[in-house]
Amino acid sequence: MLLKPAKINGTPLQVSIYAAITVFLAYTMIFGFRKSFTVATFDGITVAGYSYKTLLVISQLLGYMLAKFFGVKYIAELKRSGRGAVIMLLTGIAWFSWLFFAWVPVPYNIVFLFINGFPLGMLWGVVFSYIEGRRGTDFIGAALAVSFIFASGFVRSVGGWLMLAFNITEFWVPFFTGLVFATPLLLFIYLMEKIPDPDASDIAHRMERTPMSKAQRKNFVRAFLPGLTACIVIYTFATIFRDIRDNFGAEMWKEMGFFNQPAIFSKTETPITLVILALIGSMVMIRNSYRALITAHIFIALGFLIAGTSTLIFINGGLAPIWWMTTVGLGLYMVYIPFNAVFFERLIATFRYAGNVGFLIYLADSFGYIGSVGVLFSKEVFSVKLNWVTFFSNSVVALSAAGLLLTLFSAWYFARKYHKRDTARPIDN
Repeated sequence: MLLKPAKINGTPLQVSIYAAITVFLAYTMIFGFRKSFTVATFDGITVAGYSYKTLLVISQLLGYMLAKFFGVKYIAELKRSGRGAVIMLLTGIAWFSWLFFAWVPVPYNIVFLFINGFPLGMLWGVVFSYIEGRRGTDFIGAALAVSFIFASGFVRSVGGWLMLAFNITEFWVPFFTGLVFATPLLLFIYLMEKIPDPDASDIAHRMERTPMSKAQRKNFVRAFLPGLTACIVIYTFATIFRDIRDNFGAEMWKEMGFFNQPAIFSKTETPITLVILALIGSMVMIRNSYRALITAHIFIALGFLIAGTSTLIFINGGLAPIWWMTTVGLGLYMVYIPFNAVFFERLIATFRYAGNVGFLIYLADSFGYIGSVGVLFSKEVFSVKLNWVTFFSNSVVALSAAGLLLTLFSAWYFARKYHKRDTARPIDN
């Protein structure tokens, strides 16, 4: 059957490489249904005195946020069967929301961004379920996680190219961008279905990944509440960084003097993708999960330092715009990507809990999107008059300082928790 193909055979390394390439390309295609509208600025359009584009972004973020809260239960209890059909259904709903967005006049089409965001917000956990719980998950997860760095720039470049080359209006760009990515997505869903389940050695090293009941989820959170709280706040900071840069990148480039240059999105995101893939992917060589967890904290702390320092230099005129957007992007993704790729994976393996990563990612994501919506909503409601470059740079400096302190606390907490465990520590987990 189309969605039940035979699993591939190969060595663990071959399976890891196959899975990494497949999920990277699959999620890149999924991104084609998500962010292409942000290439447009919708200049001059307001609704009740508020920026129309900001309302679009908030509407989509509300859809993501609700999906993350729903996904805490849904993804935690997700079974392996039928995942390909779930991806096609959710992506199809998201795509057709863009059709109605183009058909329905302003401001009534704003609601279709919410309808687009909810199904797309479920897909990360579904895709990650194909790859978690393996010895190669660090590398595969890094490939999956960096897909939305690359895809964010690539999809906006495609959207900008469609606008310039075919004179497509900004209202129709999201639908036609989805059309470009629809057929390749079907191919990569089929290829993901061929990824074999974790083998016995994977389970021995990383614990078996099973659906989690409500009681199991509560027990896990209770066991690590202070550390998880710090991690969720850190992740919220990173989500705010990413969403402002992602959703209002076109406005920021315009404010810095870059007009009608769709390729600039890929120009900054491609090198970031390669660096993050090398950093996070290299963690597959750290077999001991506790050491890998502490290494992830180091990467996160360095990310805050890079983002905050490069922004201070930019504010003082010492860094060109393109270098600033690249380095601040690198820093924020050094914070953001570990949580989506290796942090929670190694947390479960370190403390030998049976469960799944999707639950923890969606728990963090739900609060992350609350932060993003809150910041954008506050900027509009309180009529903050700063332009996007100033607003973003000031936010980066403040949140980087706070984030660095929280990262140090999180590392201390989990180190202390690990060394005080009552159970014997496995030699190589």
